Amino acid sequence: MKNIAALQTAVTGTLPDIEPTDAELAAIELEEPLLLAEQELLDVQIALLDRPVTTLGKRRLRRAANKVLAARVEVANRTSTVRAGEAA
Repeated sequence: MKNIAALQTAVTGTLPDIEPTDAELAAIELEEPLLLAEQELLDVQIALLDRPVTTLGKRRLRRAANKVLAARVEVANRTSTVRAGEAA
């Protein structure tokens, strides 16, 4: 009987350290306001799926969308400030 062996190395090897690095954690913390704003927008959109659109619903949706835009601007400004600070 012949032994069948793998001819290629394993694709998924064991990783010695799978925890996020400090830089990855810092990037997540930097984007946290944006993630929360996007989550709030999604919650509003889901809530409005099965209801008729009212003035209050439109207002909630507009506020959530504006919050996402403001968070994106804030994250972009922080990112550009961090990059400018690193370059100096």
